Amino acid sequence: MTERNTPRYARVSVSVAVLLALLAAFAARPAPAAEPSEGLQSLKELDSKAPGHRSLDIQSWKTAEGAKVMFVAAPELPMFDLRLTFAAGSSQDQNHPGIALLTNAMLNEGVAGKDVEAIAQGFEGLGADFGNGAYRDMAVASLRSLSAPEKRTPALQLFADVVGKPTFPADSLARIKNQLLAGFEYQKQNPGKLASNELFERLYGNHPYAHPSEGDAKSLQGLNLAQLRAFHQRAYAAGNAVIAIVGDLSRGEAEQMAAQVSAALPKGPAVARLAQPQAPKAGLSHIDFPSKQTQILLAELGIDRTDPDFAALSMGNQILGGGSFGTRLMSEVREKRGLTYGVYSGFTPMQVRGPFMINLQTRAELSEGTLKLVQDILRDYLKTGPTQAELDNAKREQAGSFPLSNASNASIVGQLGAIGFYDLPLSWMEDFMQQSQALTVEQVKAAMNKHLDADKLVIVTAGPKVAQQPLPAPTDKPAEQPLGVPEH
Repeated sequence: MTERNTPRYARVSVSVAVLLALLAAFAARPAPAAEPSEGLQSLKELDSKAPGHRSLDIQSWKTAEGAKVMFVAAPELPMFDLRLTFAAGSSQDQNHPGIALLTNAMLNEGVAGKDVEAIAQGFEGLGADFGNGAYRDMAVASLRSLSAPEKRTPALQLFADVVGKPTFPADSLARIKNQLLAGFEYQKQNPGKLASNELFERLYGNHPYAHPSEGDAKSLQGLNLAQLRAFHQRAYAAGNAVIAIVGDLSRGEAEQMAAQVSAALPKGPAVARLAQPQAPKAGLSHIDFPSKQTQILLAELGIDRTDPDFAALSMGNQILGGGSFGTRLMSEVREKRGLTYGVYSGFTPMQVRGPFMINLQTRAELSEGTLKLVQDILRDYLKTGPTQAELDNAKREQAGSFPLSNASNASIVGQLGAIGFYDLPLSWMEDFMQQSQALTVEQVKAAMNKHLDADKLVIVTAGPKVAQQPLPAPTDKPAEQPLGVPEH
């Protein structure tokens, strides 16, 4: 998750669509930071070498209040990106599901002397951009501004007030609650969301990752201003914060900025780390839903962000279903049989073991056969591993995207936030790339088999109960083309 993955508010208020979008993300993806080389390179060149990229000089220290700071000087543009990351996601909700998301959504609704409109106008008048979001592991708040002192100073002061000293207006709380309650009604018509909620509940049981980040209608209605203020005091404390800064700043200026933001936050330590989840019971559950398609989710516990197999699993998943066209899953399920618009797999490593998941939609009358096909593909992949050609292609793809995927300051600040939040080494981005490019077929196969088992999947389907039809035979030109867009 990078800074630009969080919403950018033209009017700093939270709509149902924005809140639902916030809930879709889980955690940061491995995308090492770099800049594109001067001029475009040909595909022929990429076959033999990776494009050039800059090495980042990451500097780190702690503020007097205990906030961890990550800084990269980037004088190329007269601006800076600042991102605060707190262990303040829904895994910290405790007995109040939804409080983390609601607290984060309320940050920019009011500060002393300014309501939501005045805050929005304040940022816009300075040419600055505020963003925020809450997920399972973390909550974030971000600022982008020009680095000239006459712009930077007032923008930073307003940002520090918004994040450190929100007033939590009662009318804003009522409005946002109503928007979320409307979102719950919308979710009842979304089989993908229903299936996802069921999957996480089965996958995590009593663990804090089990409940949806937005809570539910009952829990949300019971939340009050005093509880939000208490959550903010605990979870938005300086000792629980990572401050990432990238931009046209000196080390001294970055230190002053970090100190100002840290001092504005509540005083307090980092929250307690989460316990690892227990292994779930494998098996299939179905949600009856009136639609033409069936949503299929398959999952099991994966890894946490510090697992040493991270690089091997990322590469293995890229070949299985983590890319777009050309992956094992896309080739067999869509391209050869036309059974789905898209099928994807992915690890979501978090503070503790995040999910490995495969998801797709298919025509209801072919759902059982499609599910078996996907299970067979996974089972065969674990048995045989990737081919050398698949691994070589995946490495070339990664090498080609490495300098491009994190060329901006905004993406780099997101990576810095993740490095600080997950306590990764400062060299993590370079280490990840080097480890990935050195992988062998045997190493990828061993890592995938160490962490995945096709017989231990938690499976949730959502769709109608209809008579099943046999799957079409694989062909280069399937008779049944996939729908142009997913149904939901």
